[in-house]
Amino acid sequence: MYINDEQLRAFLSDSGLVSQKKFDVATDKAEEKGITVSEVLVSEGEISEDDLRRSHAYVLGIPFVDLSSTKPDLNTLALIPEPIARRNNIVAFKQEGNELEVAMLDTDDLAAIDFVKKKTQLRILPRLTDAASIKHMLRQYQKSLRDELGDVIARESKTLEKFGKMRTDSEQDLRKLAEGVPAVRVLDSLLRHAIVQNASDIHIEPRENALLVRYRIDGILHDAMSLPKSAAASVTARVKVLANLRLDEKRMPQDGRFRMETDGDRVSFRVSVLPTYHGEKTVMRLLREDVSGFTLESLGFHGIGLERSHDATRKKTGLILVTGPTGSGKSTTLYTMLDILNTPDVNISTVEDPIEYQMQRINQTQVRPDIGFTFATGLRSLVRQDPDIIMVGEIRDRETAALAINAALTGHLVLSTLHTNSASGAVPRLLDMGVEPFLLASTLQVVIGQRLVRTLCSGAKEHKLSASEMRGLEEKADLGAVLKALKEESIVSGKTTWKSVPLSRENPTPECETGYSGRKGIQEVLPVSESIRKLILDGVSSDEIEIQARKEGMLTMFEDGIFKSVARETSLAEVLRVVSE
Repeated sequence: MYINDEQLRAFLSDSGLVSQKKFDVATDKAEEKGITVSEVLVSEGEISEDDLRRSHAYVLGIPFVDLSSTKPDLNTLALIPEPIARRNNIVAFKQEGNELEVAMLDTDDLAAIDFVKKKTQLRILPRLTDAASIKHMLRQYQKSLRDELGDVIARESKTLEKFGKMRTDSEQDLRKLAEGVPAVRVLDSLLRHAIVQNASDIHIEPRENALLVRYRIDGILHDAMSLPKSAAASVTARVKVLANLRLDEKRMPQDGRFRMETDGDRVSFRVSVLPTYHGEKTVMRLLREDVSGFTLESLGFHGIGLERSHDATRKKTGLILVTGPTGSGKSTTLYTMLDILNTPDVNISTVEDPIEYQMQRINQTQVRPDIGFTFATGLRSLVRQDPDIIMVGEIRDRETAALAINAALTGHLVLSTLHTNSASGAVPRLLDMGVEPFLLASTLQVVIGQRLVRTLCSGAKEHKLSASEMRGLEEKADLGAVLKALKEESIVSGKTTWKSVPLSRENPTPECETGYSGRKGIQEVLPVSESIRKLILDGVSSDEIEIQARKEGMLTMFEDGIFKSVARETSLAEVLRVVSE
């Protein structure tokens, strides 16, 4: 929204929010940096974003609404799907006749207004609001869905119990269970609730007397609800139908996949069914299909590590590796790199197990070990497809490693993952697989080690390190290197010492029950410099490679976690929980 600087200056001065002198200083900085005065005022801490929005509303003559304690009509709220509301910071709060009032953080978001207009066929009246109001209204969606879920469970429990007593020996009986209204409603509600909660996994676990449902949110498992034991057969059968699995097979594990679209979100569910003592346990991994818009910065990369990662993607040949345990965000990092590399002038091909995200203009292939189509087989065929860039889901064996190295040697940029605890550990792992040191030294460009940590909600507390805590950190990390990085990226001032640097910790509130919301990566980025190439040729240990990389400016994952704790992105306790020393 465009506002005349003189109008804004006069209003801020008259209201006492920002003095004319500070406004003039901000004007000079804005001209120097090529940004707006408003952006300078917020970044310098002279005014909060919400106060600035109120000021803009007054100057522009747009009504400002405070919804932080409003109880909305849920039918009106539901006129805008929750994912759209969350993504665009727009909520519907009042309808009169054919007019719908919507609250927004940015009334210039014409695309969002146009979407709501087309969906509702109503006249849209935009109103400015603040972040607290948007958060409050978004929470009403979750409350609404929880209430709905409880109603469905309560309403269908007796029916599920009756179905649960049916004979389920034949596939016909099981299909009747799966296609019954109770099973469909219950599972649909479970899936939609998981999507709204931003869960990454759903666990449906049979117990002796109940069926326990748990969601993994931000890497932590939470009990979601308990269903009657009699619901187990119906719910499991419904999952099997969706995932195209055998209904009458209860002795062997099965894997499948299905897709669901709700309120504009397309989500794939990767299904695993495993026989246990009390019945079949089902785990579903939720995979958001739309990964466009991710950047390395949004994943947690910064500073010299970000520069080195971007440098590697600019190379025409070589091998880029991302390492870490299962669930550490390796695939998301690779897909983000592919999104950066995905231009019309290159041919990108992948071989994956499974295909987690579908990407436009990229040729993605799913391995099928059951019919002999492995990573090695797929990679051998891919190099005949005239690719410029190849992504191999994982290097698991000697043959795949050899083929990936050979592809990198013959003019391709190859991206892949490896299960190691650190970036430096990738080198001995590949050597153990039989890769020749001189080939590895010639092809390896960069190795990224990473973990995922929960990110703090706004309003996090400060935490000053005690002398004993400082000594404990100094034994595990190079605090001098961390402080240097903090100064280089202007997180702290140039004269700051560790004694005056506060770290962050969680601050649970009713709005943010755990103090955390979402996850971000902590990374170590190891570029293969000439000195490290010599170490690879000499066959040294991973420890010696890491020592040299740290001399050349690499922050370890733990050090990057300390950096992000100072930057108020996560807490030291969360970093210690995730990073094993």
